[in-house]
Amino acid sequence: MPRQRLSRSHLTATGAVLVAAATAAVALTASAGAYGAKEHAEDAVKGGKAKNVILLIGDGMGDSEITLARDYTVGAAGRLNMDRFPLTGAYTTYAVHADGTPDYVTDSAASGTGWATGVKTVNGRISKTPGTDKAVPTILELAQKGGYATGSVTTAELTDATPAVLASHATDRSCQGPADMAKCPTDTIAKGGPGSIAEQSVNHKVDVLLGGGKQRFDQKVTEGRYKGLTVTEQARKLGYQVVTDNASLKAVKGGKPVLGLFAPGNVPTEWTGKAAAVGGTDPQRCVTSNPNRPAGTPNLADQTARAIQLLEAKQKRNHSKKGFFLQVEGASIDKQDHAADPCGQIGETAAFDRAVKTARAYAAKHPDTLVVTTADHGHSSQIVPLEAQPPGLTSTLVTDEGQQIKVNYSTNTPGQSQEHTGTEVRIAAQGPQAYRVLGVTDQTELFTTIREALRVR
Repeated sequence: MPRQRLSRSHLTATGAVLVAAATAAVALTASAGAYGAKEHAEDAVKGGKAKNVILLIGDGMGDSEITLARDYTVGAAGRLNMDRFPLTGAYTTYAVHADGTPDYVTDSAASGTGWATGVKTVNGRISKTPGTDKAVPTILELAQKGGYATGSVTTAELTDATPAVLASHATDRSCQGPADMAKCPTDTIAKGGPGSIAEQSVNHKVDVLLGGGKQRFDQKVTEGRYKGLTVTEQARKLGYQVVTDNASLKAVKGGKPVLGLFAPGNVPTEWTGKAAAVGGTDPQRCVTSNPNRPAGTPNLADQTARAIQLLEAKQKRNHSKKGFFLQVEGASIDKQDHAADPCGQIGETAAFDRAVKTARAYAAKHPDTLVVTTADHGHSSQIVPLEAQPPGLTSTLVTDEGQQIKVNYSTNTPGQSQEHTGTEVRIAAQGPQAYRVLGVTDQTELFTTIREALRVR
């Protein structure tokens, strides 16, 4: 499906219309100090160039997931950090079939490919075209080409779909490590391809890679220059400093690439509680800890802050006037939604929201930073009346306001993984080019927003 291109005159006219709608909101937020210096508010409405871009992805974080986390943690009348952006819109998330026709419910691979490349693709594919399976340049690759430092932070495996779309091209998202290439025969190094997602990620020399997935990087490379080495050893050969906990992340030297592997698979969730059940659960309070989460595991906000420091240190070492592009993913909002685990889901949304706060605090001091927060697709949790008796899985929670709230999961048969939904999702932004998120757009247009903000081609 071809990417829509807008003429300069059309964009100018659109910007003029948006000024009237957005100036008051931007000025109000700027004067309150949440956005940054007032003189930069005009950039958010009319455009301008960004030195840095921070893109925050709440995986599966639809409006229901945001509302549930808000109601539980800060109250129905409260506001999360992600609610405080000056400009908010919505975008559509559909994937396509190989012939370009709509596939109305996307997975994370196709949706991530949309904002990473500006091109829609089939579910399961990583930054490749839907019909011809050809690699498409990603926004991270364009940023690297333009001299920007780059980073990716996630609570999933670093080889999972959302981080993968930035720094790899694969026929199927399952091809995460050298031993996982069954569905990507033409992508193997033996066939002249780029190798697994793990191999590509370090070969791309992304400056900061932080997340889970140590098990993928512990796999041995089977072909090519690094044959016989693990991908972690390959990374070290390429100059990466490898860290595995919060202490080593804090101690790592700035100016050199960093690979952080904080869990064998996905990083364990921050909160725990009883999963939803047929017929419901007794009213419960979530447990704001997890015995299966090692004490040295850095939280998402701390990883975000450290990633920013490391990206700045790299550019300072290189005496570069360019800034950075950083993507941050709260991955297990989605994963706990699949598991119908409301406490795990809320805890991960709250952790993601603290990362949003970190990003916005940085932008307040560096107003030439575009910050965008959004989701890749909607998901299954619904807030329903306490007296409702849905046919699926439900759980009743006692919120921080002391009130009961009932959550329903009915997008699949009980006992099966709950499913994504095809709804549009929120997108919000501040900084240069932020006006582009207003109205109803498509996730492919986020690629253009970031590209225009960084002035990369």
